[in-house]
Amino acid sequence: MVDSVINFKNFKKMKKYICVVFLFASFLLKAQDSSNKQKTTFKVHGNCEMCKMRIEKAALSLKGVKYAKWSIPDSQLTLIYNPNRLELLDIHDSVALSGHDTSLKDAPADVYNELPICCLYIRAEKIKPRYK
Repeated sequence: MVDSVINFKNFKKMKKYICVVFLFASFLLKAQDSSNKQKTTFKVHGNCEMCKMRIEKAALSLKGVKYAKWSIPDSQLTLIYNPNRLELLDIHDSVALSGHDTSLKDAPADVYNELPICCLYIRAEKIKPRYK
């Protein structure tokens, strides 16, 4: 009878220790997860709500992008992504391949030309220096 009481008390202590270990492990995992997220904002050219859907879809299609929101008035794409899973240039590439110029990458001309008329924005011409 005494042995069963001792074992029950040990079980209660062990249960507390296990709960503390799991709680501590979950805090460590959460802290590690939050350090893998990075927030950034960059310019993406576009005009309308269709552009917004296309730009956000292109960004969110990449594994590692957690959040993408494009603002129509200021043409800024705000992202939360995991830099351990992909590079920022990969996001610029994906958005550019959807037909929208970014601050680092221009969309291919054939893709841009296929956009609906309301989505055609004025493209900045690259000024090439002239050497004599």
